[in-house]
Amino acid sequence: MRKNITKLLAGIACLCAFGVATPSFADAPAKTEAATTTAVAAPAVTPVPDAAPAAAAPAPAAAAPAAAPVANKGDTSFMMISTLLVILMTIPGLALFYGGLVRSKNMLSVLMQVFMVFALVIVLWCIYGYSIAFTEKTAFFGGFDRLFLNGIWDPAKGTFAAAATFSKGVVIPEFVFVAFQGTFAAITCALIVGAFAERAKFAAVLAFVVLWFTFAYLPAAHMVWFWTGPDLITNAATSASEALKAGWIWQKGALDFAGGTVVHINAAVAGLVGAIMIGKRVGYGRESMAPHSLTMTMIGASLLWVGWFGFNAGSSLEAGDVAALAFVNTLLATAAATLSWVFGEWISKGKPSMLGGASGAVAGLVAITPAAGFVGPMGGLVIGLLAGIVCLWGVNGLKRLIGADDSLDVFGVHGVGGILGALLTGVFAAPQLGGQGIFDYVTNKMSADPYSIGHQVWVQAQAVGTTIVWSAVVSVVAYKLVDIVIGLRVPEEEEREGLDITSHGEQAYHG
Repeated sequence: MRKNITKLLAGIACLCAFGVATPSFADAPAKTEAATTTAVAAPAVTPVPDAAPAAAAPAPAAAAPAAAPVANKGDTSFMMISTLLVILMTIPGLALFYGGLVRSKNMLSVLMQVFMVFALVIVLWCIYGYSIAFTEKTAFFGGFDRLFLNGIWDPAKGTFAAAATFSKGVVIPEFVFVAFQGTFAAITCALIVGAFAERAKFAAVLAFVVLWFTFAYLPAAHMVWFWTGPDLITNAATSASEALKAGWIWQKGALDFAGGTVVHINAAVAGLVGAIMIGKRVGYGRESMAPHSLTMTMIGASLLWVGWFGFNAGSSLEAGDVAALAFVNTLLATAAATLSWVFGEWISKGKPSMLGGASGAVAGLVAITPAAGFVGPMGGLVIGLLAGIVCLWGVNGLKRLIGADDSLDVFGVHGVGGILGALLTGVFAAPQLGGQGIFDYVTNKMSADPYSIGHQVWVQAQAVGTTIVWSAVVSVVAYKLVDIVIGLRVPEEEEREGLDITSHGEQAYHG
């Protein structure tokens, strides 16, 4: 263990040294940048030389270039609040939701894993993650223009860079966009730990997260969400040329408003692979492994629901009509899924449960995530109702079919719900079903072309399949590497005693 810590510290020292030696990228703006807050001064008019003929008319002054867009304080405030809400979703929301579902002897271990994964990913995001996800390079990976967040603040000019939104001429401070997207990366990685809770080594969890974040999350975020923004699109030719600079899945036309593929399916596949490779908990299927505190789980689910408004509405990047649509869809779909899960459980098992209510709410939140800003409220209602029933099957019937010990049903809820939501986005985004359709940035209004539900569902299916395959392959390799170097699982005697004491030397509760 001391050798591992020594190697870790040495690596951090090398990374810091590299950061100091890295040249400034202030003169190479990222492709997500729409403009800077600098006002462009009009060029001075050159005086007419004395030798010029008297009859010659003076040359007209050069027209001053248009001023760069300036971020609206309302949009900026909205995005900062949304970012805080996503942090609330993770710590304490997800941590308490997961913590209540495990046995009391493992409560702190789950809280610690979620807390530390969040912190670790935020640091990695600001060092290199943001640059790889949201700058232009290839259709699968970004570049290094924003390595160490260089180039966002220009000390020579005294200006900050701005990031494009989904409206022409509207920007937000790029630092706000960095923070918002960083919280998405962090909660995605934290979701994974629920699948192999109560049996994984703490060091192995952190090592896996570094590998998976780098080679699974960042490419997925780039493929699905990266584009150069709307301001460069002025006609059909520029629309086509700018599209070629976007991520691979974006180019296909897939719709993912807030992370059905990037966040939920991506994390769920990684969790399922981990549950299979690490193996079942000692005593699984023979001993009681009931949640130790559904009170904590209910509190966590409630914090997730509240925080998810920042997650979904904030993904509009502006405080406008689309944010309002995403907000109401998040409210309605989640309520609908809670009802359908609880009533489905009531009918099938004879009693409604608090665990079912909390699980149904999360299922609804997951399913509406890719659709939130694209579908109408009634489409959101249907998505929520279906999510409750389908995810109830996912954590019961499908889980038995797979046979893996997915401790906290990460795949049954986030995987199944994410796949369902991504596919139904293609259905209910149709204008004939009350959806938003496809926006045309050439005409700057909704596309006049007929919306094909079948075609869009096929595109959505390609995005889902790509995410599943990519995440699965990276996960298998990452788990195997960590197992060889560190070992994935704690010894049986430590697992029986509980990870709180054996891994962290603490107890959540004292008698």
